[in-house]
Amino acid sequence: MDQLNQQKEVSTKWIESLALEEINMEESGVVNFNDHLNPLHMLEESSIDFMDELREKFEIFVSKFNEYRGSHQSGSAIKIFKISNTINDFMLFRNSLRLIIARKAADLITIGFLANGKEVFSARLRSTDSSGSQGVHEVRAHLGPFNDITWRFNGEVVEPEALVRHYLSEFIRNSAR
Repeated sequence: MDQLNQQKEVSTKWIESLALEEINMEESGVVNFNDHLNPLHMLEESSIDFMDELREKFEIFVSKFNEYRGSHQSGSAIKIFKISNTINDFMLFRNSLRLIIARKAADLITIGFLANGKEVFSARLRSTDSSGSQGVHEVRAHLGPFNDITWRFNGEVVEPEALVRHYLSEFIRNSAR
């Protein structure tokens, strides 16, 4: 039932914004007729919303992991930090390993590991990968008809929960002592 309420909230967010814009227009006298046609504005909103959704899911799963592990105060607990001077970038930290999720542009989110403060690598994608490739993974926005935005990795649509499950699993396995 909670998921149904969340879907209902997400699907009506745009109409709430229109109502608020109209109220502001009446009060300020400033009219913005073309904001809904500006793809950059739409991408900016979508990337912030997508990052918020990812962080929320990471927080839920990290909290559960720490709870099951019984490690809230120990060194094996996973911690989540906001990255300063950004809108909503964040990172996970445990045992000198960081998983950094960053919004690099309105249409680009990068995800990568930082080990020992200098080595940057990406998560493995298959069991045949011996280690992650150098660099980071990129999740890009795809702007479709009628400003429909989907987030994609290597051209495939991304399901946020699957993304979180994959990267969190890699993070936990790589940060275990």
